[in-house]
Amino acid sequence: MRIWKLIGLAGVAGVTAGAVVATRRRRNWTELDPTELRDRLHDRLAESPAGE
Repeated sequence: MRIWKLIGLAGVAGVTAGAVVATRRRRNWTELDPTELRDRLHDRLAESPAGE
């Protein structure tokens, strides 16, 4: 029974860590000016093989 508690705690820790990473990534995008964000996306599209 004790092993299941450890597996459950590891799962909770993994979900929490994933949420932290997602929040940090999203925060970087929301702090940008819409014009700057559009310019960066256009630059990334031009650099991608599909954009050629």
